[in-house]
Amino acid sequence: MTIAFPEPQAAVLAKRDAIIAGLQAIVPGEGVITALDERRAFETDALTSYRRVPMVVVLPETTEQVSAILKLCNREGVPVVARGAGTSLAGGAIPQEDAVVLGIAKMNRVLETNFADRTMRVQSGITNLAISGEVAHEGFFYAPDPSSQLACTIAGNVAMNSGGAHCLKYGVTANNILGLKLVTIEGEIVEIGGAALDSPGYDLIGLMVGSEGQLGVVTEVTVRILRQAEGARPVLFGFDEIGQAGRTVADIIGAGIIPVAIEYMDREAIAICEAFAHAGYPLDVEAMLIIEVEGSEAEMEAMLARIVEIARAHQVKVIKESKSAIETAAIWKGRKSAFGATGRVADYICMDGTIPTGRLPEVLAGIDRIVKGYGLRVANVFHAGDGNLHPLVMFNVNDPAEQVKAEHAGEDILRLCVEVGGCLTGEHGVGIEKRDLMREQFSDTDLLQQTRIKSALDPQWLLNPAKVFPLDAPKEAASSTPAKAAA
Repeated sequence: MTIAFPEPQAAVLAKRDAIIAGLQAIVPGEGVITALDERRAFETDALTSYRRVPMVVVLPETTEQVSAILKLCNREGVPVVARGAGTSLAGGAIPQEDAVVLGIAKMNRVLETNFADRTMRVQSGITNLAISGEVAHEGFFYAPDPSSQLACTIAGNVAMNSGGAHCLKYGVTANNILGLKLVTIEGEIVEIGGAALDSPGYDLIGLMVGSEGQLGVVTEVTVRILRQAEGARPVLFGFDEIGQAGRTVADIIGAGIIPVAIEYMDREAIAICEAFAHAGYPLDVEAMLIIEVEGSEAEMEAMLARIVEIARAHQVKVIKESKSAIETAAIWKGRKSAFGATGRVADYICMDGTIPTGRLPEVLAGIDRIVKGYGLRVANVFHAGDGNLHPLVMFNVNDPAEQVKAEHAGEDILRLCVEVGGCLTGEHGVGIEKRDLMREQFSDTDLLQQTRIKSALDPQWLLNPAKVFPLDAPKEAASSTPAKAAA
């Protein structure tokens, strides 16, 4: 797989000095980064196979500065790549050589907390975990918990509609956002939603969450904060066959049981994570589920009894219940550290597809068949409860042929997800990684409907260009869009 990037625009590069001067007038001091070595820090994100050094980097601190930056870039025809913490695994924050990277890392303040209404308004550069940290003393938390939550920003969560281990019960980012303040490419500041549980009109939050920085730059977010549960208890279930684990998940969901989390690991992932976290994972099983329930003691006991009954019906081999807060922390440390722990033993590509949970057993078998067919190894660790898969296809980055094989294996896995009625992504987004696979799921007519929205809100296609849509995707000329016609 070779991912193409557009050629940099000579006309834009020729105006670099003037653009930098304009940005420095908007964001004084150290807020504009021009030195080559310093710009290299922004040349890639967590999809490190691809790199492009941006023309310039700007780090605003206010919504008004973001507005002025976008007005300048729109007027000069300069591409803009909004960037949070750069943890995107799909290349969503990789720039082009003629682009301005607009980083929101300095916009990291809590603006308002309302415990009575259970809301919190924050700047979009705050990290995911910091939101929960701000309200933990009052017994509240912010539900979405991606594995990168220590570093990833709420802006990136909004862009990719991130989830996490506890999304089965609490939902993903879209289910926990009440309001957004964003800036359009023309520099217009727009507020969508608010502190109320619902707002009239079209669901524009639903449009913006998951739009991957294609439609505007989010600067403030109003999130829903929740009361912490009375108690929580994870239990490990080990199986001799991956199909047994898959059928257990399907039957739990089919029975209407909603644990707070159902996480899956195969033998490879179990061994890797246990060596790192020493969490007490069983090493003599082919598949393991981490199933966490929460509530009162009576509620947890009742729910676990039903889950254990289902697991036993599928010949569960190991049942290990956490007996302390220390054991619980270790169990989740292993799961949350899976990506980093795998990086200790091999290079890998982390895939992100979603499938109907009832198709889990056959898809797991298919993933194993695909990866072995390329002579590679795979570690499967993912959110089994909502069918969001994260196969880690391992390879040697120093062997170009192996990297190509790994990329082809990843493509085949995503095609399999679509074939069984799933989709190309769950929470990592499309970015550049899956851009050229969009036709596996969408027809030209489907793509045209989506690009019409892009053209209406970003007529010059300046926001995060060369992402999401194939470079040759059908689209109408900007002059024929409603936004342009109205002007």
